[in-house]
Amino acid sequence: MKRIFSTAIFSFLIILFCQTFAQTKVYQLDLKDEINPAAWRSTRKAFEDAEKQNAKIFIINMNTYGGLLDYADSIRTKIINSKLKTIVFIDNNAASAGALISIACDRIYMNQGANIGAASVVNGKGEVLPEKYQSYMRGLMRTTAEAKGRNPKIAEAFVDPDVEVEGINVKGKVLTLTTQEAIKNGYCVAQASSINDVLKMEGLTDFKIIKYTPTFTDNIIGFFTNPAVSSVLILFIIGGIYFELQSPGIGFALLVAVIASLLFFAPLYLEGLAANWEILLFVIGIVLLILEIFVIPGFGIFGILGIVCIVTGLAMSLILNDFFDLSVSGSEKITQSFLIVLVSLVISIFISVFFGGNLLKSKAFKRLSLNDEQNSSEGYQIHKPEISLIGKNGKSITDLRPSGKVEIDGERFEALSIDGFIENGTEVVVTKIENYNLSVKRV
Repeated sequence: MKRIFSTAIFSFLIILFCQTFAQTKVYQLDLKDEINPAAWRSTRKAFEDAEKQNAKIFIINMNTYGGLLDYADSIRTKIINSKLKTIVFIDNNAASAGALISIACDRIYMNQGANIGAASVVNGKGEVLPEKYQSYMRGLMRTTAEAKGRNPKIAEAFVDPDVEVEGINVKGKVLTLTTQEAIKNGYCVAQASSINDVLKMEGLTDFKIIKYTPTFTDNIIGFFTNPAVSSVLILFIIGGIYFELQSPGIGFALLVAVIASLLFFAPLYLEGLAANWEILLFVIGIVLLILEIFVIPGFGIFGILGIVCIVTGLAMSLILNDFFDLSVSGSEKITQSFLIVLVSLVISIFISVFFGGNLLKSKAFKRLSLNDEQNSSEGYQIHKPEISLIGKNGKSITDLRPSGKVEIDGERFEALSIDGFIENGTEVVVTKIENYNLSVKRV
């Protein structure tokens, strides 16, 4: 019994010794670009990996002028809720969204000549947004500072030029603190020159730094979640759908739309932006549009609902929300996402209508598309219809949904109905000629 007891005590002492003198694992994340979806993805993955690695300290190497507020708030929340000790080393700048993330950390260190502050909410042109946006940001900054025991008034002054803190700033200017000013007012522990310097000041003598390195997949996802790239993908999605519906059987246009949809939704889904219901809403919109064009005559409720579902599905995928709970994103972000989709919709249709005919007739497109052979003996025309056809009567020889074929003076032509659905055998009149197609309406 004494032997067992002695063995247990010896094992306990060995474990205690190892825990005392083992290397402290420190996990490092660099935030040195715009705070955007890629930064949020890196932060989320870095915290997950830090926990798996049994790291004790999570340190952020910060140098940013800011970025998107909703992603900054997500990073802030992740930091506050983490059980790890969080430290930020401001290498140069922690402005705007960077300031919010910094004050969410337990400890702040700053390099010589660094700055923290200037957190007013601005638009893409750098113009300060109205009071309701500043009020939301003030609230975030204030509650974050309070959670970490820092002066909330200073945090508000980072946002609002009307907030005056005695002895620190004057009314009318947004507050930005230098390293020494931040130390003096409790927003910085000390000045440091490097990450290693910070850790030594924290009393660590034997530590191992594990640095998060974005993978190739992370970089690809970051590229495709860029708002500019998302806008281009929406152009291809809508343009491909439009071409496919106007010229059934082409195949290539549908392929372009499908690939663009995958490149649009997949990265956003992995980022946690595009939810299942948003993707499903987009698919439902496509189905409703197809039913309206090919099954149900005319253009009514199904077509309108289809367009609404497509636009809503695409727009909602671009913003953080919890099934229409949009409190995190804010009205500006919501408006921006819908504008991106609507403008892309208009541009893609414009390009399709005014340049689509030439594109479909080009040799390059014919090599890619799947077309049946069209023999002149069957009445197909390969020349542009004459202007003299305008005002002539004929009849539809297929249903126009809204495109199809008509016969005029014994010749067959591709035609587009401006009256919506026109049944086979209906008398029509030519109103104009555009992109090698006749535009017709009922007589």
